[in-house]
Amino acid sequence: SEYGLKMIAIGADYGDLEKNVAKVISAAREMDVKYVVCYWIPHADGPLSIEDAKKAIKVFGTAGRMLAENGITLCYHPHGFEFTAFGSGTVFDEMIKSLDPKHMSFEMDVYWVKQGGVDPLALLKKYAGRFPLVHLKDRKPGTPDSSDGHADVETNVVLGTGDVGIGPFLKEAKTLGVRHFFIEDESSRVIQQVPESVKFIRKYLR
Repeated sequence: SEYGLKMIAIGADYGDLEKNVAKVISAAREMDVKYVVCYWIPHADGPLSIEDAKKAIKVFGTAGRMLAENGITLCYHPHGFEFTAFGSGTVFDEMIKSLDPKHMSFEMDVYWVKQGGVDPLALLKKYAGRFPLVHLKDRKPGTPDSSDGHADVETNVVLGTGDVGIGPFLKEAKTLGVRHFFIEDESSRVIQQVPESVKFIRKYLR
């Protein structure tokens, strides 16, 4: 409040979404946010199994409906372990197709989508309107993909200097339903890198 800042979203623990949605609603109201984001689905280390995904679909379906009834949008933030093959698509495809867009949205982290072996812009186009929130994080060229949700934070680089394709993504993101962008940099160079990242995105976002 002192600096004129407004929160857009807060995180929600999967366990609370499963067993204590009232707690999540109370926290969202206290912080005056319209979005609540779950960042992790409990599972054995490695790719997400379809069985764990189906459990999450039930949890998100119920919690998302309850949050929507209170004017709050529930989002899930993939971390790359959801993009393993299932049926004619991926486990993530099964998740997004199984969850009602009236009650459930998603937050795309372009780094983690890329890390999971998927093109972020292609995914955004495929599911236009389902990603109102986006984490902008670029990846050092040559970084190997992974399917376990883990990666070296030092592979976070200045936006526009990595292999994610941030520029082309930003050119189309707003027309594809993205409403809020968040710069995320977990590297040890964050203080130096974020100002450069801000300069980069100002070329695209006004």
